[in-house]
Amino acid sequence: LVSQQTTPNATMKFTAAVAVLAGAMLPCDAFVVKPSHYHGASLKMSTTEDAAAVSEKIPSKKEDRLRFMKNKQFYRKGFKEVRDDVEKTMQEQFKSELVDDLKESNYVIERNGVKVYLAKDFGFCWGVERSIALAYEAVEHFPGKRVHITNELIHNPEVNENLEKMNVQFIEKKDDGSKSLDSVQEGDVVILPAFGASYEEMDYFDKKNVEVVDTTCPWVSKVWNTVDTHQKKGLTSIIHGKYGHEETVATTSFCNDYICVKDMKEAEMVADYILNGGDKEAFLKYFEKAVSEGFDPDTMLNKVGLANQTTMYKKETRAIGQLFQKTMLKKFGPVDPQSHYMEFDTICDATQERQDAVHELVENAKDLDLDFILVIGGFDSSNTAHLLEIPVNAGVRAFHINRAECIGADNTITHRTMNGEIVTEPFIENLDKEIIMGVTSGASTPDAAVQDSLSSIFMLKSLHDNAD
Repeated sequence: LVSQQTTPNATMKFTAAVAVLAGAMLPCDAFVVKPSHYHGASLKMSTTEDAAAVSEKIPSKKEDRLRFMKNKQFYRKGFKEVRDDVEKTMQEQFKSELVDDLKESNYVIERNGVKVYLAKDFGFCWGVERSIALAYEAVEHFPGKRVHITNELIHNPEVNENLEKMNVQFIEKKDDGSKSLDSVQEGDVVILPAFGASYEEMDYFDKKNVEVVDTTCPWVSKVWNTVDTHQKKGLTSIIHGKYGHEETVATTSFCNDYICVKDMKEAEMVADYILNGGDKEAFLKYFEKAVSEGFDPDTMLNKVGLANQTTMYKKETRAIGQLFQKTMLKKFGPVDPQSHYMEFDTICDATQERQDAVHELVENAKDLDLDFILVIGGFDSSNTAHLLEIPVNAGVRAFHINRAECIGADNTITHRTMNGEIVTEPFIENLDKEIIMGVTSGASTPDAAVQDSLSSIFMLKSLHDNAD
């Protein structure tokens, strides 16, 4: 996985041909079956010899996952015979001459009275491009078959609309959060999205006569390996992530005991309970949707391991890790600290690099005289939402849009705020002067979306100037 470094946005940062390397780039132990057991509740509860003997006969969820992957109808490396055509399609849909010009001009360009500073790392990451390539190849490889996908492939409206145009069926999500998996029939094709699929979904499709194309990002698989390590060591997994996010739903399905914390505030609540106890009923009520079945904070928080949704804000994940490390030291002392706390860095490189690049823009915002920073990406994209937080928290005017149409000809902008509201408000404060702006995009945003958004701003400024 360390080889999954996000390269600077070259003409096309990833060719569909790279999909064939995906299996080779997973961590070595992803293909090694090791002794590990789950038995309903926590490993810590298997204390008797009888319980241990029963547990010994039950494969771990990781072992099951590896078994699913060995099914001859399970595909992870794409389909070579259609790769060239898919690569051409992706170039046509996602390439941007304007973005290429920006990169060749040291990430700054002036057009139509608008000066644009582009973040040094932005847009599609390797994992996203790989996922799109695998999905497109699946459609081409199985002509005439019904193709389904268990969720949005990635959090980008244009990409998901492209799949709909290719007649990919998005499996319906019911009001209770479950999915209509029975819509998949014998002989159909099922695509697992970049976020991964839950253990239960993978198990369901493994038992059905369907072709499964797995586009899960290798960084997500890395998190699954981490929570498997927690289980082997009898640790409760603390997941820094949003419990309803597709990736976290998949990750928690591979856990035994877990609790999800979305931010430092919730992490502090858990740390306080570890140290001081408290109102157990109130605690469980607050976290009722974010904990494993039968979760008991009085017994399951004595040994914990930290993992995270790969798209979270890395600085916050680090701070949460330090909080739990100190909490366990304070409660249990310095003797054998790893027996009570363990953590791994599972924030993907692409997420961190894009956050660092926005930090650089923000740190130079005053010297560059930026009017605002535009963040482009799906409204439900976690990594894009965190890019917005960086300028907003620093007091720099910023907007998160999901497509060019959010910029109105009447100089309004429809955008997502930090608290998740979609609002429309006046956009550029003074069209009479030169507009100086920064721009970045999330890891699931194609360069073409950046070009379209910037073109709308160029047009807005030109119309105003010509009217004068």
